Amino acid sequence: MIQPTSAFKDNLALLPSIDALARIELLDASGATVASIENKPGKQGSLAVYQYLAQSFEQLDATAAAHGVEVFGEHTEDAKSRPGAHPNIDLLLAIINGAAPLSIRVIAT
Repeated sequence: MIQPTSAFKDNLALLPSIDALARIELLDASGATVASIENKPGKQGSLAVYQYLAQSFEQLDATAAAHGVEVFGEHTEDAKSRPGAHPNIDLLLAIINGAAPLSIRVIAT
């Protein structure tokens, strides 16, 4: 696993490529898709973080989510002060605060 810095841009440089990804799907315990992150401009940073979390953890539980918010660096504080501005960070914060763990499905292109 990486040791995240406080700068999201620096952390992104440490993550695996997302070139072969179409999207990530987040699944609840019943297997229903509760969120999706597509490989398109404005979402690629989140896609890289969630792919990395899928590769590093068995599920998106509080431990994985805590690591994820560290990887998002300075964007995490912004997400905390502006709920809804960063929905992919909001999801991690919700899991840290007791929401049910999720599974991550990686969909290749």
